[in-house]
Amino acid sequence: MIKIKTPEEIELMRESALVVSRTLGMLASEIKPGANPLHLDKLAEDFIREQGAEPGFLGMYDFPNTLNWSPNTQIVHGIPNNEALKEGDIVSVDCGALKNGFYGDHAYTFEVGEVAAETKKLLKITKESLYLGIRAFKLGNRVGDVAYAIQNHCEAQGYGVVRELVGHGLGTDLHEDPQMPNYGKRGRGKKLVNGMVVAIEPMINMGSRRIKQLKDGWSILTADGKPSAHFEHNVALINGRPELLSTFQYIYDALGVQSNEEEEFRSEKLVT
Repeated sequence: MIKIKTPEEIELMRESALVVSRTLGMLASEIKPGANPLHLDKLAEDFIREQGAEPGFLGMYDFPNTLNWSPNTQIVHGIPNNEALKEGDIVSVDCGALKNGFYGDHAYTFEVGEVAAETKKLLKITKESLYLGIRAFKLGNRVGDVAYAIQNHCEAQGYGVVRELVGHGLGTDLHEDPQMPNYGKRGRGKKLVNGMVVAIEPMINMGSRRIKQLKDGWSILTADGKPSAHFEHNVALINGRPELLSTFQYIYDALGVQSNEEEEFRSEKLVT
């Protein structure tokens, strides 16, 4: 059952999402060659708590860390370890926070030093597909319209769209209805209505869409050993249109990146 949020609840969810946004922004300047993932995980945990929130992933389903840390061929759900980042790596950092009874949950794939051109393209196309999906998250559309927008853009570039892992509704539970797949047909699936809040998160592989899982029971990898990219935003449907509750702006500020990609989805209520 889809849990429709009141305007007041959406504002509380915005606070939770921005805890995660600020945390990813803090990590952005720390993600560089030689960085230790477990050290960054502890930094993230402390930073979330300093903001009056709790790490959303730590202990959930017995997950042992604050961050899902998924480098290179890992797609999602990776566990931070002591393996230092190397020049040319990419890493998906997925983070959650619980504040005022509501979850924030989003992700960004970072470049570590100088990254290969074909990998940069994968990240670019994946992030573009995220915003195409968000644009389709509007009154009158269905879940399949969001899914199709993502799938069509990525498959046109020859990339594999992961099927087994999907986005989701968000609220007092980390995973709520509806599921938000990254593949599908236009006009299919549940109707999008005002008050819905979802996490839209394309998970796109450079090669095959096929996946495998490590023996740790968590880490999901590409079956062909090629890189994967993952970007995620929290989005509310307000007055018929999508509005971002999360932001990558803290990341861009840390990295010195100029971007207006969020402008059409940004509310004046964004808290900095």
